[in-house]
Amino acid sequence: MAKENQLDDTSLVARLRDNKSCRAAFGDMIKLYTEPLYRQIRRMVQSHDDANDLLQNTFLKAWQNIENFRGDAKLSTWLYRIALNESITFLSKERKRQNVSIDDEESHLVNLIEADEWVDGDELALALRKAIATLPEKQRMVFNMKYYDDMKYEQMSEILGTSVGALKASYHLAVKKIEKFFAGR
Repeated sequence: MAKENQLDDTSLVARLRDNKSCRAAFGDMIKLYTEPLYRQIRRMVQSHDDANDLLQNTFLKAWQNIENFRGDAKLSTWLYRIALNESITFLSKERKRQNVSIDDEESHLVNLIEADEWVDGDELALALRKAIATLPEKQRMVFNMKYYDDMKYEQMSEILGTSVGALKASYHLAVKKIEKFFAGR
């Protein structure tokens, strides 16, 4: 199955680079990756509207830079990297705009979660989102990728540019902090 996806990725990239098929291929890429990229971005920024804006920015950057895609990594890895960079940049700008220090980011994210009209799920799911919001940014990314997307450490390593060992340590620390959060409830 992974090999089949790789072949699809290869043909999609070839179609994206061909002037005759690039528009249709880009539409296929959007259909294929909108949902997983949205979920990843949404877990980072917490707001539905912001996540939609960042998703559009991600696809716009992909469109503008597809000729620079070397194919060293899978297309999905490249798109995740763009989406995460867009999310990190957005969060940094928002902290500055709202004058929120990194130390206060936890309470700021929890407030956003509580105020979000798009939140669905039960009380336990909401508590987990709050617990995840207490994690440092890198641990939050790693936890979301592993827990929600069941992403392999090797793929995370390609996306985040971090060693597999460091990612495993980050995930382990994130799990311990979340367990501590729930123990204190």
